Amino acid sequence: MNEPFTLEITYQNKPLEFPAAFQRFGYTYRIVVSINDVSYVFEPDKEGQYRLLAAPADVQPDVGLLRAIAEKLQRLGNL
Repeated sequence: MNEPFTLEITYQNKPLEFPAAFQRFGYTYRIVVSINDVSYVFEPDKEGQYRLLAAPADVQPDVGLLRAIAEKLQRLGNL
């Protein structure tokens, strides 16, 4: 069940779009978001908050951007 979609967020007053996809993982799922051709894996924790599960070790991510993405995923999950 890999369902691609476009994740739209506003970060630093700029609208941004990132390709993303659901990935079934056991009894739960993960969401892979591609930022500048680098894949970041998010998953919900027990409280329903999204956390970054995996990121490449050789890339310095924009922590604020990743936090904004996690918050957007949480809002979408609450709909």
